[in-house]
Amino acid sequence: MPYFVRLFKALCFAFALYGCVLTAPALAQPATTAATLASVPVENPYGLKAVWAQGDIVAKGTLSILIFMSIFSWYLIVAKLLEQKRLLVQQRDAMQRLGSENNLGQAVQTLQSNSPYRFVAQEALNSVAKHQDMRGAIDFNDWLMLSLQRATTSVQQSMQKGLSFLATVGSTSPFVGLFGTVWGIYNALVSIGLSGQASIDKVAGPVGESLIMTAIGLAVAVPAVLGYNVLIRRNKLIMQGVQKFSGSVHANLLVAAARR
Repeated sequence: MPYFVRLFKALCFAFALYGCVLTAPALAQPATTAATLASVPVENPYGLKAVWAQGDIVAKGTLSILIFMSIFSWYLIVAKLLEQKRLLVQQRDAMQRLGSENNLGQAVQTLQSNSPYRFVAQEALNSVAKHQDMRGAIDFNDWLMLSLQRATTSVQQSMQKGLSFLATVGSTSPFVGLFGTVWGIYNALVSIGLSGQASIDKVAGPVGESLIMTAIGLAVAVPAVLGYNVLIRRNKLIMQGVQKFSGSVHANLLVAAARR
């Protein structure tokens, strides 16, 4: 306890000393300096707000496209991460149900209706029923493997929805921002030509607009690329679980067919 008391006193002393250091220069400042500090800061005339207010229809259209790309990319990233989290939970539940139930049909009924693992197992059971009507035209093992492969491919295609948009955003948004940059530089050259002089007030707005477009294009592309890579990696992990579950279902049905 004495250690914490000393530590508390030392912190109080440090804060008091820091406050004295901060207030001492302020007391020595003249009245004009205090009035200057109290004045309202001047708004930046070349910021993002100015880009939208002063930009033409091309600049506003380019900025709107980048904003749409960014919003939809973040929506896809969050939605897919939540979906993958749900699939991982369903994967653990499906493997536990398959190991605890003696009958595959009973295990399937206990799975969630939106679970891809239930879809894979149900497709396998349907293929068993269809094979009985085929009168041995194809080997049961080959038929079952084809059915499970079709089911897992369908699950994989469903998981990849939206990823192509992230890949498109990651590869095209820098060029969209670059287009805004080129258009801003073009406007700067037009301003110089009309005014007849290359003063900083004539070119600061268009050049600042072009640099902002470049920054926004990169800010849209980087999260999309990172999100795409993370989602692809997690999809591969989930598909390994789906294939493992498919193999367990395959073995379960082969054992059941051998017993019959």
